[in-house]
Amino acid sequence: MLFLIVIFLYVLASADGKPGPSPAYKHFYEFPLPIPPVASPLTTYTKANGAKIDYYEIRIKPFDQQIYPELQPTKLVGYNGISPGPTFRMTFGTEAVVRFINEGNDKPTVTHLHGSFTHPPWDGWAEDLVQVGSYKDYYYPNAQNARTIWYHDHAKDYTAENAYYGQVGFYLLTDNAEKASGLPQGKYDIPLALSAKQYKANGQLYSPANQPGVSLFGDIIHVNGQPWPFLNVEPRKYRLRLLDTSISRTFRLYIVDKLSVTEKETSKHIKFYVVGSDSGRTSKPVLTSDIWCSNAERWEIVIDFAPYAGKPVYMKNFLDVESDPPYDNTDQVMKFNVGTVVTDNSNNGLLPSSFAPLPLPPGKDLNNPDHVFDFEQTGSDWTINGVTFNDLKNRILAKPPRGSVQLWKFVNKSGGWLHPIHVHLVDFQVVARRKGTRAKVELYEAASLQDTVLLGANEEIYVLARFMPWEGLYMFHCHNMVHEDHAMMAALNVTDLAGFNYPPNTAKFINPLDPRFTARPYKAAVETLDRVKKEVLPRFAALKAYDNVEGLKDALAQYYKTATSTASSTPAPKKASGWRMKRMRRVAALPTGVR
Repeated sequence: MLFLIVIFLYVLASADGKPGPSPAYKHFYEFPLPIPPVASPLTTYTKANGAKIDYYEIRIKPFDQQIYPELQPTKLVGYNGISPGPTFRMTFGTEAVVRFINEGNDKPTVTHLHGSFTHPPWDGWAEDLVQVGSYKDYYYPNAQNARTIWYHDHAKDYTAENAYYGQVGFYLLTDNAEKASGLPQGKYDIPLALSAKQYKANGQLYSPANQPGVSLFGDIIHVNGQPWPFLNVEPRKYRLRLLDTSISRTFRLYIVDKLSVTEKETSKHIKFYVVGSDSGRTSKPVLTSDIWCSNAERWEIVIDFAPYAGKPVYMKNFLDVESDPPYDNTDQVMKFNVGTVVTDNSNNGLLPSSFAPLPLPPGKDLNNPDHVFDFEQTGSDWTINGVTFNDLKNRILAKPPRGSVQLWKFVNKSGGWLHPIHVHLVDFQVVARRKGTRAKVELYEAASLQDTVLLGANEEIYVLARFMPWEGLYMFHCHNMVHEDHAMMAALNVTDLAGFNYPPNTAKFINPLDPRFTARPYKAAVETLDRVKKEVLPRFAALKAYDNVEGLKDALAQYYKTATSTASSTPAPKKASGWRMKRMRRVAALPTGVR
């Protein structure tokens, strides 16, 4: 009888959907939420200034996972043979070198640390490929405020396939302010990687390669790699870190204490607080009853399970999410089994009324944006201002001076398609959303800085960013990974400042294809941990690539206080010093499409 009631509730909850293309999944909330293991450094190097560099190794390799208990195991490829990959829990001020070894994967890879202001050679430029049997050492600063970062594949033409088959993982950066924030921590701080996938009758994934250029929305909802899992929780506050790792599907999430409650019954939705975004802490906790989470967006929410002790609570998804197709059960996400005993009351009190003020860039006139970028479908191509990433001579669409503030306008001219827009390097402020169905900035967006924003059907969005701290070549693109793989990417070149006299260490790292840092063939007998300790880490330390980031930011701020030019225009040229002339010659020597 209980089984029949549960089936009735599933049918009722998904009455507005349609049958999906995958084999029917019959094991809702039977399996626990997987929690990825925490990555551990293999060694630590101490720099001359006392700062530390932790060293890690990640092997990209195939593995099998039992998705459908009654079908054959699904063949996947993930970081260390799991998906999501190991979770990095990093501390502000401790740098990291992570060696990614492409071991047995049948495709080239590139790893992007999404949300980190990494120098171009280690940022995950789409053409900086790591072929099978090769490795690349990525050097990360860990010099931003506490935030939810993630790492994922970014290989040109293969991003969607590689991420879809498992190459995603969390990279969580903490600092002293977060530790003192009163937010739930430790076992009460749960990363949730959402995704939507499609399966064939034999239990194998239906690949996005089977439908080139066409979004693959998926009808089987996963959390941390498991379809429709459950999590046992205590009756207290939890922090949930939401991340949409789907290659195409956008989520609009809400929480209920009865599975039959629908998206339209908003008075029955359980309210929660938004306390973090892509770029770290919000300016204050923002109360809401639902939240949009598009591809690559991260939101941190706090929910109090105390009123639901001994009861189930469900996270659900709107069936009506713009043009994303609603399938049976795509309105369900996961279940929380709320216990009756609290084992630890630390960080379980009232949330603060506010957090630290956001470092907002100065405002600019919306009628005079520095750049307007049209995202559209041109024939069979997905383009930005009519250009694809394959257009080497024209793909650099912006050249903001280093440290300048620019207002960018994103325009969706592709009909009903959605485009989550990601800009590398920067945190931006969403200052306006016009047209489309929403035509407003959500309250939690207004309290946030972001690096990814959903550009809905027919929408216009204005974002404001300060292009710092580094100079060099970066990407911006649609994060629907199918569109991304079909060249809906462009480049921005953060240009040098004439007369900026801060020590020019960063001038050496402007080229994302710098041959000093590209992939190398991997030979285990040669690339030993002893060699890493004696040669690799001392070499990275000697670069001084991330020394005194705060001093650099202060120097840039002082430059713009005293410069006679405006922040959005190129400063007047001055006579180049010797080191600047050398740098200019290096830029001139870069290949077409990189300078």
